[in-house]
Amino acid sequence: MRAYKVVDAFSSKPFLGNPVAVVLDAEGLATAEMQAIARWTNLSETTFLLPPTSSEADYRLRIFTPRSELPFAGHPTLGSAHAVLEAGRVMPRGGRLVQECGVGLVRIAVEGDGAERRLTLALPPAKVTALSAADVDELEAVIGHRIVREVAPAIVDVGAVWVVAQLADADSVLALTPDFRRSAAFEKRLGVTGLSLFGRHADGEAAIEVRSFAPSCGVEEDPVCGSGNGAIAVFHRDRGLLKAGTSYTAAQGRCVGRDGRIALAIEADGEISVGGACVTCVDGRIAD
Repeated sequence: MRAYKVVDAFSSKPFLGNPVAVVLDAEGLATAEMQAIARWTNLSETTFLLPPTSSEADYRLRIFTPRSELPFAGHPTLGSAHAVLEAGRVMPRGGRLVQECGVGLVRIAVEGDGAERRLTLALPPAKVTALSAADVDELEAVIGHRIVREVAPAIVDVGAVWVVAQLADADSVLALTPDFRRSAAFEKRLGVTGLSLFGRHADGEAAIEVRSFAPSCGVEEDPVCGSGNGAIAVFHRDRGLLKAGTSYTAAQGRCVGRDGRIALAIEADGEISVGGACVTCVDGRIAD
């Protein structure tokens, strides 16, 4: 039996964020066994805690969707850090943890404790690639809605790889009904994880509404997506939509019964940070 938690990320209240299954004692599990567990949990991601191979890291994390392994993902990183801290496996050094994963070392700032704890990751360096005009046409066909073409859509690689595009407003995002079969084919052809789309709110706590779709990975809609939101923040920075030193809140999950809040910042040096609250919903053991 192995220690196991399910942590809701980007929410301080259970069942309103994005759950990640965290296997805290993953030593000895083969890759195929990890993938089988991830397929069984059927959550957007399942993570496996392992000893680090780098002296700079506090732990190593492997991250799986129901169909494949990811080099990095946002809500699994924060949810797993919450699980590690709650279980007393590591202690922050200078107010931070360092996670080793497929993209390398990821810094996670830790503020507060218990229910008041807030975790913020430094997004891995991003690569931004423009979409061709034909692919923009196909994107609109996939989502069944026009995008804002004046702000050129892009592929943003932050470890997870997202097609990012802006819609006219938040209501347009909430109204989307993508063709998931066509989206999966589009994603596979481009070699991306999925689509992360956003539109602005006219007022309120959240500046933007976000939805993330990844049917090629076995996740039709990710409830609250850290890497997708991070990719959108990169898009804001690189398209000149927001200046360095800007922070904002994104909302995600309403269309699947969630109410996630993600704190994004474009730091003075251009680095992107992604943060929020986490809460444990399941605490127990899993058979091996």
